[in-house]
Amino acid sequence: MDAAAPTAVSFDEASLSQLAATADRATRRNLIVSLRRMADSLEDTTGTIHRFAHLDLERAMIQIGYDLNIFKILVDADGVKTAEELAKDTGADTELIKRIMRYYNTINVAREAGPYKYVATNTTKNLISDVCKAAMGHFWDLVSKEYQALPEFLKKNGYRNPTDETDTALMMGWDTKKPPFQIMLDVPNAMEDFHQYMALRRDVTLSWLSVYPVRDVTAGLTDPDRPLYVNVGGGIGHQCAEFRAQYPNIPGRVINQDLPDTVERGIQAEGVEHMAHDFFQPQPVKGAKIYFMRGVPHDHPPHKVRVLFQQIAAAMAPDSVLLVDETVLPATGVSHIAACVDLTMMGIAAMERTEAEWRALAESAGLELVRLYTYNALDNETVMEMRLAGAKSSL
Repeated sequence: MDAAAPTAVSFDEASLSQLAATADRATRRNLIVSLRRMADSLEDTTGTIHRFAHLDLERAMIQIGYDLNIFKILVDADGVKTAEELAKDTGADTELIKRIMRYYNTINVAREAGPYKYVATNTTKNLISDVCKAAMGHFWDLVSKEYQALPEFLKKNGYRNPTDETDTALMMGWDTKKPPFQIMLDVPNAMEDFHQYMALRRDVTLSWLSVYPVRDVTAGLTDPDRPLYVNVGGGIGHQCAEFRAQYPNIPGRVINQDLPDTVERGIQAEGVEHMAHDFFQPQPVKGAKIYFMRGVPHDHPPHKVRVLFQQIAAAMAPDSVLLVDETVLPATGVSHIAACVDLTMMGIAAMERTEAEWRALAESAGLELVRLYTYNALDNETVMEMRLAGAKSSL
């Protein structure tokens, strides 16, 4: 007897699409988690094998799509494109295009509209965004070798939590002892992709400036020569430019600090100075009202963060504040995105941290974590206000 044909199962996709279109970000994120858990609970062994075994293939095929410009072609078409048309537009062989697009249909990167006819999906549109292109370049060109090396690296070090920045999975993957930013200088486009991704990866409508009481903290300042805002490890200066644009009339200097190769690329914004500085060395700007770091300490293991905090603490005046803009992980229920970032940071001996871990680090450097201002609860993005131990906040 022949095996029974598989039963077709359908659900109300239109209602689900309507819910997704009208729901807020948190609801959509929770819906995705629930649907994926449900889908995973239904799969058999074969499904699990192929879901995980082909993850590297999935990323490789996305890179091929970028190389052939397939995603932009589909989105710009605003309708159906045939395999023959895509082959003509990309310069690729028609049979190859058919095989690529057959696969894209299975991962919703494109959708079949008929035999060898294709249309863009929501994922296609996401992939052509500037932040997505920069991120995919960063992970494919640089980080992918870290992921490949991670199992061997952890086995070699006895499965201890990595804390040595001179011996990391990234270094093993690249067969070098150079630190991450030196590796990026050797990889074409890596530094550009990284800085663009860092600048664009967070929603511009979500910022620490939306929750932190800058005017209250800086009330009474009158000296135009006193450093007002020093962005330590500020990249090419986006944060400084945003700060000065939002608060053009608060007196004081706005200074962006980073390594020489980075500040050479610094954006030119009115009222913003660029200064080359290694933040593990003594802080040259003394007595600033606000020292600020965004996504810097999570790049380093605890003992290096302690040094970083100590260098800033030594430069602070009694009324100075150190603002640390980072992810603050919950004790339980960490999101998939945050967990992925944490393990990616592990590849350079760094980590994401909970409030308790941030508080302990601050105290180890003579600082006190005074208050947390969360501006993106969905992704646990928070600016932490730290002051010299014993210093009192005026707020």
